[in-house]
Amino acid sequence: MAENRTSIPAIDTRRLSLALRTLRAAKHREDLYRVLGELCVRYGVAHMTFLVVSSGDGSSSYPYYCTTYPESWTATYVDQRYFDMDPVIDVMRWGFLPVDWSSLDWRSAGRVRFFREARAHGVGARGLTIPIRAPNGERCLFSVTSKLPRGEWSSLRASSLHELQILSHHLHETVFHAIGFRKPNRTRKLSRRETQCLQLLARGRISKQIAADLGISENAVRLYLRSARLKLGAITSHHAVARASYRELISV
Repeated sequence: MAENRTSIPAIDTRRLSLALRTLRAAKHREDLYRVLGELCVRYGVAHMTFLVVSSGDGSSSYPYYCTTYPESWTATYVDQRYFDMDPVIDVMRWGFLPVDWSSLDWRSAGRVRFFREARAHGVGARGLTIPIRAPNGERCLFSVTSKLPRGEWSSLRASSLHELQILSHHLHETVFHAIGFRKPNRTRKLSRRETQCLQLLARGRISKQIAADLGISENAVRLYLRSARLKLGAITSHHAVARASYRELISV
C-alpha cells in the first residue's frame, strides 16, 4: 500500500505514548472534552474537533461531535446549519488521506465568508482534517486548527501528521465506546510478527525499514500488516495501529 512506501518523518514516541495514555483514560462522554483540550496543548494546536458524520446505523443526521472550539462559534455553526455547507465535511468524499485546509475549494463567496467568520471566533486560519472510515459504515472526521504563520504550521503539520493519524483512529474507538455507539467485542489474537510489524509502524517505520529490522522481506511485512488489519477489522494500517493500541495489544 502507498501509505507504507512513503517516508514518514521521525516521530516523538514519548509524546504519542502519553497522548494515547490520555485517550485511554477517557471512559465516559464527559471525559472527551477535557481529553481534546489536553491533546491540543500536547501538540501545540489551537483546537481539535471530532465529528461523527455517520454512526453506521443508516441515520442521515450528524449524531455526535466533540470540540474545543469556542462556544460562540459552536452555537453559530449549529444555529446556521453550517453542516450543510462546511467544505471540511466534503473531505469525507475524498478518501482516507489527511487534507490540509489550504487545498479546499475556496472559490465560493459563501465559503470565504464561512472561514472568515470562523477565524473571527478564534478557530484559526490553518487546519488539517483526517477522514476516518470503519468497515460497518462508520464515517468520522478529526480536525486540528492552528493560528501559527504558514511556515510554522507546515513544520508542525509535517512533524505531527503520523501521530495525528494514529490519534484520529484511537479517538474514534474512544468516542464510539464512550458514547455507547459500540459495545466491546473480542479480538482475534495477533501473531508475534503481526504485533512486531504494527509496533514498528507505530514508531514511524515504513515497510522497507520494518523488513530490515525484522530480517524478513517487504512482501512479508505487507502480508503481516494485511492480516493484522483483517483481524482487527481495520481499513488502513494506521487504523490497525490505533485499534491494537486501544485494545492494548501493542504498546506505543
